[in-house]
Amino acid sequence: MSQPAPGPLSGLLIADFSRILAGPYATMLLADLGADVVKVESPGGDDTRTWMPPERDGVSTYYLAINRNKRSIALDLTDPEDGEVARELAARADVLIENFRPGGLARFGLDYDTAAARNPGLVYASISGFGTGAGARLAGYDLLVQAMSGLMSLTGDPDGPPYRSGISVFDLMTGMHAAIGILSALHHRSSSGEGQHVEVNLLSSALSGLVNHSTGYVASGAVPHRMGNAHPSLFPYEPLPTADNDLIVIAGNDGQFRALCGVLGLDELVDDERFRHNDDRTRNRDQLRPLLVAELRKRPALEWWRELSEAGVACGPINTVDGGVSLATELGLDPVVHVGDEALPMIRNPIGFSHTPSRHSLPPPALDEHGDDIRRWLTDR
Repeated sequence: MSQPAPGPLSGLLIADFSRILAGPYATMLLADLGADVVKVESPGGDDTRTWMPPERDGVSTYYLAINRNKRSIALDLTDPEDGEVARELAARADVLIENFRPGGLARFGLDYDTAAARNPGLVYASISGFGTGAGARLAGYDLLVQAMSGLMSLTGDPDGPPYRSGISVFDLMTGMHAAIGILSALHHRSSSGEGQHVEVNLLSSALSGLVNHSTGYVASGAVPHRMGNAHPSLFPYEPLPTADNDLIVIAGNDGQFRALCGVLGLDELVDDERFRHNDDRTRNRDQLRPLLVAELRKRPALEWWRELSEAGVACGPINTVDGGVSLATELGLDPVVHVGDEALPMIRNPIGFSHTPSRHSLPPPALDEHGDDIRRWLTDR
């Protein structure tokens, strides 16, 4: 069986029974760090293989984005031979991750209790939409959780309709929580020898990810509401108009506000009792905003960006995605890596290591691309 490139997680075998986004994103992060991830798909393949446009050479870029550094095997779990292959994989794995409906793998002998009885050191991670209790019957889709958690009530103009985030934010957040849980359980296993069941769900991740908003409610009873691009506790912290385009302008503390006023030629505002401290500026934002905008409208956004950034003021233009990639390139972050023999361009794993760098070696696999090799290895006694 081929060995993964060296990395901080080299030597770990992950049986990936997940599909769509949260699970595959978690396992790609772990695969980038050296884990050997076997992607178990139904004969029809991961749903995201068909989610297009956009596409590259007939393959969904959605699928490509989250399945690097994995090997694919297609198994029909209702077939006795394929089911035994799946159970043998679970018996040899360090980690099994799945996002079936709660309890959905029990009929295949792949639930936590059955798998752990055969493999006591197994770290078994389950991802669901709404947990394993009363919410077990609910389908777990990011859009549903954005709506039901309250996020959509915070997104959009105050007088407009609620909007979803531009990305599947809670799928990604839950995937990262799953990866953290897996690594924590592996650390526990290193000292105890015990595996365990790690459970994450989209709604709990969402409420955790709403941070100041959810805590503001449970700690004070304050129910947040849509404020467009404004921040409930900071000002300025939003787009402000210039002579051409909007510019994000942030003054997160009194020193930054002083620097902003210095560049704009508004030093008199620093000691104005209405704007002296952040809570003053936030409370009196309707009086402060027009004073800032009157100066910002005198010059284009990019001119202000250069001058304000030089003065230590956090600000920036509102880019499209291509602009974001270009900016990261200009800043030397090398965001694009080229994977495999065909040099597939992908976004780099964001974690840097001084001694055990992440790898970007295997392109996302075709369906069952490695099935024969994996079957031979699992049936080789």
